Amino acid sequence: MNEQRRAPRKRPNYVVTVTDALTGQSLGHVGNLSSNGMLLISQHSPRSEAVYQVCLPLPTRDGNMPTIEVGIQEQWHEPAATPGQIWSGFRIIAIGSNDAAQLERWLHQP
Repeated sequence: MNEQRRAPRKRPNYVVTVTDALTGQSLGHVGNLSSNGMLLISQHSPRSEAVYQVCLPLPTRDGNMPTIEVGIQEQWHEPAATPGQIWSGFRIIAIGSNDAAQLERWLHQP
């Protein structure tokens, strides 16, 4: 598989649940995250090229847990090595300036 990432990705050290902003349902959890995409680990395959508006909590250095909201589009998905899990690659296609700044701060935390 060719490496197509445009930005370095960071693995969270806690479970980051990704929630559909429209339905409130959990879509899965973040495997890794960058300024322009994420790996989502879930139990169900997304539709090919589907677009979702999602919310995810990203902690700040002071211990707060604000939630950012982003628009994402499915790029690929495949069964994971763990039975019952699906790995899906998403590209961030929409993010507000405040949420983008929060994401950048989180990405640069140790």
